[in-house]
Amino acid sequence: MDLFSLTDRVAVVTGAAGLLGRRHCAALAAAGAHVVATDLDQVSCEEIAAGLTREHGNEALGQAADITRPESVRALLAAVLDRFGRLDVLVNNAAINEKVETGDICNAGDAALLRFENHPLDLWERSFAVNVTGTFLCCQVLGGELARRGSGSIVNVASTYAVVAPDQALYRREDGTQTFWKSAAYPATKGAVLALTRHLAAYWGSAGVRVNALSPGGVENGQDSGFVARYARRTPLGRMARPDDYAGALVFLASDASAYMTGANLLVDGGWTAW
Repeated sequence: MDLFSLTDRVAVVTGAAGLLGRRHCAALAAAGAHVVATDLDQVSCEEIAAGLTREHGNEALGQAADITRPESVRALLAAVLDRFGRLDVLVNNAAINEKVETGDICNAGDAALLRFENHPLDLWERSFAVNVTGTFLCCQVLGGELARRGSGSIVNVASTYAVVAPDQALYRREDGTQTFWKSAAYPATKGAVLALTRHLAAYWGSAGVRVNALSPGGVENGQDSGFVARYARRTPLGRMARPDDYAGALVFLASDASAYMTGANLLVDGGWTAW
């Protein structure tokens, strides 16, 4: 089990204030890491870090950053090195992802905006700014520090929709109405994340930095019962993921347990992509 230990290692998690971001932080802290919780809001980051330190006993740091701005990412690295003197793990989790559980966000004229024919260019570009450029900048700045040190693990969070198309029928209600469509931006950006992952795995292999992707499936989080049932029927394991279903996979990729693994995409989706 020592292979899975992250004791005394320092791990940055972006998008730390989100549903899975908080779980990723907790999983790494439970494995012994000093976690740097990063999101846009400093108060939220500090609250997450305080909770991690209280629960797991490892010093954690809350440090806000805008991952779309190079100077903000550089400031994040400076804060990490100032507090801990090192960096070992980077989890690129932050992303824009329109969610069906938000309800009828696409009502009265907004619904059409998620359809490909009408999707606004500014929404497309914002998705790429966060999901792709943000991942690029964090890899460039924080991953560059790993390369300078000669070791480390980068985990880029992708999606099942990086490898298969969204099933729009999931979002169609039993009465035939539909007020939500999964936009083209999310799968396009997550496909780009997979390509960047493979590029960096080859580029930094000789520098001792491993770069892998973790592709989660859908997480049950207050969606209406019809959607949950449709998703479950479409999944071999017969259910949506729980928020903690990715903890083991994340620790595996971050730790020495995956020491001979780089450039890979670990799909943890209940079998969704098997069909």
